[in-house]
Amino acid sequence: MDRAKWRFAVLGLLAAAACAGGASYGNTTVTEGSAAGRPGLFPAAAHADTQPLFTIERSKNANVVHYDARLGADGKLDPKQPVVAYWIMLAEDGRREDLNWVEKGKAYGFDIKPDPSGDGYRMTVVSAPDRQITVKMEGKAARADMAIDGHPAVLEKMYIDSSDGLMGPKVHYIELHGKDVKTGEKRFEKIVPK
Repeated sequence: MDRAKWRFAVLGLLAAAACAGGASYGNTTVTEGSAAGRPGLFPAAAHADTQPLFTIERSKNANVVHYDARLGADGKLDPKQPVVAYWIMLAEDGRREDLNWVEKGKAYGFDIKPDPSGDGYRMTVVSAPDRQITVKMEGKAARADMAIDGHPAVLEKMYIDSSDGLMGPKVHYIELHGKDVKTGEKRFEKIVPK
């Protein structure tokens, strides 16, 4: 099994563990904040010093992983921690929870480094290292850019469809949803692990 397929399988495994309640998470305090006009974003997810970037939804349950840009007092991306990731437990009571160390290391964690151009950061999610995301400010709004179906797009959501099997969860497909950077048209790509 090649590395990308293995990572998709691990992502499905973690999705199943979260669904079954087998994963443990550390609780954090939820602060009411603006959802910055992003449809589908749970209102308590945003903090005063963050802006929503994109989410990962799963077929297993309604719990969603959120990725937010963290801003400094100057309104620019915080160079110490430009992106934060966390759960919103919509299948339960809607509380916010941190990712645990397994989730950070195997599925939903990410690597982020300054873009050599000086225009934001380059981010890769652990489970999809071949899909680079550029996190940057566009005016006063943070956004996550990624190629979707061969077009530069603003990433809004990933969706993972998986099911339980004898050898653990099986990822059937991953969908990428966003908007074309130039035209504003919806962009969609479906990735089927081979």
